[in-house]
Amino acid sequence: MSLPRYPEYKDSGVEWFGEVPVHWDVLRFQRLVQVAEGQVDPEDARFSSMPLIAPNHVESGTGRLLALESASKQGAESGKYLCHKGDVVYSKIRPALRKVCIAPEPCLCSADMYPLRARSGLSNTFLLWLMLSEQFSSLAVLESQRVAMPKINRESLKDLELLVPPLPEQTVIAAFLDRETAKIDALVAEQERLIELLKEKREAVISHAVTKGLNPDVPMKESGVEWLGEIPKHWEVGPLKRYWTVTDCKHVTAEFVDDGIPVASIREVQGKWVALEDAKRTTETFYEALIEGERRPQPGDLIFSRNATVGEVAQVGVNHPRFAMGQDVVLLRKMAADVSSDYLQHLIRSPVVMEQLALWMIGSTFKRINVDEIRCIIVPSPPPDEQRLIADRLEAAVTRFDPLTAEAQRAIDLLRERRTALISAAVTGQIDVREAGGRAA
Repeated sequence: MSLPRYPEYKDSGVEWFGEVPVHWDVLRFQRLVQVAEGQVDPEDARFSSMPLIAPNHVESGTGRLLALESASKQGAESGKYLCHKGDVVYSKIRPALRKVCIAPEPCLCSADMYPLRARSGLSNTFLLWLMLSEQFSSLAVLESQRVAMPKINRESLKDLELLVPPLPEQTVIAAFLDRETAKIDALVAEQERLIELLKEKREAVISHAVTKGLNPDVPMKESGVEWLGEIPKHWEVGPLKRYWTVTDCKHVTAEFVDDGIPVASIREVQGKWVALEDAKRTTETFYEALIEGERRPQPGDLIFSRNATVGEVAQVGVNHPRFAMGQDVVLLRKMAADVSSDYLQHLIRSPVVMEQLALWMIGSTFKRINVDEIRCIIVPSPPPDEQRLIADRLEAAVTRFDPLTAEAQRAIDLLRERRTALISAAVTGQIDVREAGGRAA
């Protein structure tokens, strides 16, 4: 889609906007938008049953509201503001995330959000698209308080400058963006469905191989485990601790330095191999403390995440530089040299193990599993030579699925970049959508 620029531009006087259409105005936020003040009385029963919008209910950068929940669930002490239907609701926390939406009905918003109402001469819908633009986000970030979690206060928000076309043009721009972003969102959804289908197919292939083997004609037997069903007759089944040792990390608060020995925690175990490029580093003294008690990772070991990203597991390769385990991971080490690390890695990431982990985590506020539960994970165990054959077959299958998934993800990233660029160009007057606003472009 190619759209023209406006016939004539002027210097906006604002570095972030640059040149703008000659008939557009640059005005202060507070002149155009009313920022609600005064929190509701938490003891007032009228408000306790109203739906609530909080930052985690809003999708970053899209303007979409993901959920509403009862205000009573968040607790009275947090403070809440009253929102009217159609108000723009904007998260003051980490403005770079661009969490902004329109209230679909009368509701409350948490104290981490501002209810905004356009004054005469400004459309609420245009205000939404304007606040989703990278230019507005950059201004908000610039004016945010520099704290652990950046936030923009009420007075700084009111002082920001807005780029505003005439009201009829705002309506045209908003309608154009409603339509064109919906097209992009539909394409993104198609790619997301493709990724989900590829993931399901990948999991099915892995699950069948690690529980039924590669030979469809092999005699089967009951595993004795209800959810596992039949397994090949010559396989064993038992707790992980029968085949692998499970050693918790050393609970030592290490000192981190710029140039030292890598420390692998949950962030480093997301792929096939332990990734140390961006790992934190520690001193020689702390390294020695962290590897005490047979905790020095060796080739063929697996590092397993037991907190937050429970079930992620990465392998230690032959050429890995020396490193230590950090917090929230455990070390898995084979008891027999001919057991396949690749097989266990595929098995852990399959539904066979992930469903067991999910059962242990039910009812827990945080995703976490303790070491004894890891030792008790039930695993099917083929003979070592068959483990290697299964692992080799699965590696070949993964090489078919992963490029397709990566290609779909690249398409999603490009579409989202296009969406962001289109919003920014339209609300800053870099493209003229007046002719395209009332029709499909």
